[in-house]
Amino acid sequence: MAGFLARRLLNYAVLVVLAASLAYLVAATALDPRSNYADRTPKPPPAAVDAQLDALNLNDRTPLLQRYATWAGGVLRGDFGKTVAGAPVDEELKRRMGVTFRLVILGLLCGSLLGVFVGALAAVRQYGWFDRLSAGLSFLVLAVPVVVLANMLILLAAWANQNVFGRQLLLVSGEYSDGLATGWWGQVVDRLQHLVLPTISLSVGLIAVFSRYQRNMMLDVLGADFVRTARAKGLSRRRALTRHALRTAMIPVVTYFAFTFGALLTGATFTEKIFGWHGLGEQLIDSIFGNDVNTVAAISLLAAVAVLLAALAADLLHAALDPRVRA
Repeated sequence: MAGFLARRLLNYAVLVVLAASLAYLVAATALDPRSNYADRTPKPPPAAVDAQLDALNLNDRTPLLQRYATWAGGVLRGDFGKTVAGAPVDEELKRRMGVTFRLVILGLLCGSLLGVFVGALAAVRQYGWFDRLSAGLSFLVLAVPVVVLANMLILLAAWANQNVFGRQLLLVSGEYSDGLATGWWGQVVDRLQHLVLPTISLSVGLIAVFSRYQRNMMLDVLGADFVRTARAKGLSRRRALTRHALRTAMIPVVTYFAFTFGALLTGATFTEKIFGWHGLGEQLIDSIFGNDVNTVAAISLLAAVAVLLAALAADLLHAALDPRVRA
């Protein structure tokens, strides 16, 4: 087991380096920080522009590999460089990273767990009303883009606040309410009220995907010999399904876990913009429009690390479900 994890970690470390390097090289080639100075009045002299870009390691007249070596050396020391405005990338990145990963991890946990539950129940009750209803709702959700779904949730929340709850229970904009003086518990409740809609926006798509995948995997093992043997040894149908069938059917699903995390990071970009969350997705879009090479590269690096950590978690879950991997 230790050797298996060591080999995985080594592979992931290599992939992180390759992903980060490619992200920086593409950003440094495609973005043009020099253009940020073109529309200024009065227009700064070229020598001043070159000096400022040199200080930020963004001068396109410096060889690309030299700029990459400077950036990579800083990353090894924990320094992601400076933004086009001259501020350290690290400071803003730390705050926004907490915002995004709080949203993404909660959405991933809710979506995957509920999706596995729905899929397993649909398989056990194949062709019943629950199976047909979950299939129809899953295909309906998968046909709706995240942008449309998020705006539909905002409209539904506004209607529910006015006609059902009679007060602003579901909050649709921002991470928290400014100037709230209700103590620690009141701030927790306020953040949860802001968290409900973005989490639902990210989760429902995952529930649809995981439920369809889990249902198919579950159907493959329901009639397997080891399930019938477990029943023949005296296990109840529920225990045989949960301890043997569900456990085996979840092995391919946890492998899919890491790839879903990467897709969720992309979906979070739209969710953050729509619900006014100031996370990495919003910062990435703003940085691309602002030709901020160092910030784009830093966010790409964090995304690569996050996806590979999710892959490592999937490997650990795989080992927990399959004794052959531990051996």
